[in-house]
Amino acid sequence: MHETKDITIIGGGPTGLFALFYAGMRGATAQIVDALPELGGQLAALYPEKYIFDVAGYPKVLAKDLVKSLAEQAAQFQQPVHLGQRVTSLEERDGLFVLHTDKGEFASRAILIAAGIGAFSPRRLPQVCAEPWYGKGIYDVVTDPKEFAGQRVVIIGGGDSAFDWATQLGGVATHVSLVHRSDRFRAHGATVSQFDADVKAGRAAMFTFHEIGDVLCRDEGERFTHIILRDVKAKTTTEIEADVVLPMLGFVSDIGPIAEWGLTLQKDEIVVNQLMETGRAGIWAAGDVTAYPGKLKLIACGFGEAATAVNQAVHWIYPEKKVAPGHSSNMAIFGQKDD
Repeated sequence: MHETKDITIIGGGPTGLFALFYAGMRGATAQIVDALPELGGQLAALYPEKYIFDVAGYPKVLAKDLVKSLAEQAAQFQQPVHLGQRVTSLEERDGLFVLHTDKGEFASRAILIAAGIGAFSPRRLPQVCAEPWYGKGIYDVVTDPKEFAGQRVVIIGGGDSAFDWATQLGGVATHVSLVHRSDRFRAHGATVSQFDADVKAGRAAMFTFHEIGDVLCRDEGERFTHIILRDVKAKTTTEIEADVVLPMLGFVSDIGPIAEWGLTLQKDEIVVNQLMETGRAGIWAAGDVTAYPGKLKLIACGFGEAATAVNQAVHWIYPEKKVAPGHSSNMAIFGQKDD
């Protein structure tokens, strides 16, 4: 059991991070619980190297840099973040909510669900031969593209993530090969054209109607050296040199036990009102996990929803505190004159 907080925030994406900051600004204690091993949610797991253009105050910002700024903003109140904690259940005990994870218990007076698309994990390669090489050359999440400098990279997939990384690693890796089971792609046409230009220039290779057939280690080391590709139509095989395999096969997401908490759901989204109330006293929701008329799944909207939810929760916990926080430029908590 961890120290009791005013608000437990489920989710460490941009909405959850801003909620953590906002709780501190309102003088409330808070904590984040997230299933992923690092902060940032989809921004960190799916597209850390992509630019975002519609966040207020930033003409453009890399997703990973936005996460870093949000984390720094929240860190000034020194509230804890608990990562790698998959939520298993929720109970009410002695007037508190007690959130159970696979590693511990977290008690708080209120809950704010900012779980995005839910707990999600990368789809793994179905081939049995690939399983032993995860973490030893096969990686389903890219955190720093510089790690692949000078290496021969094979990317599996035909969606946006596959082509985004194929083009971004083109100037980093020695060679990039993209492997897909068909010749139809789910990626943006401009990115596909960009990678196709790299292929025509000899800087990359594309294998359509192919899949991994085997993983080979020819020098008896701890890393593989070659990949056998199998043509799914001709049933022939091709051997290529490879140092790294990046499966970009999408993610499996699920809101998990949250569905059992007595909330109103709409296609795995939590229905809320204009106050971000879920219908169960003491539980609010914000961000992509919510549904209401006119809902827009944008980071900018998630920030506003987080502020609304936190203000309501703080007033619910401490009725003497107003819902409206006033302007941050006048707050004593930031060392300003409190008007």
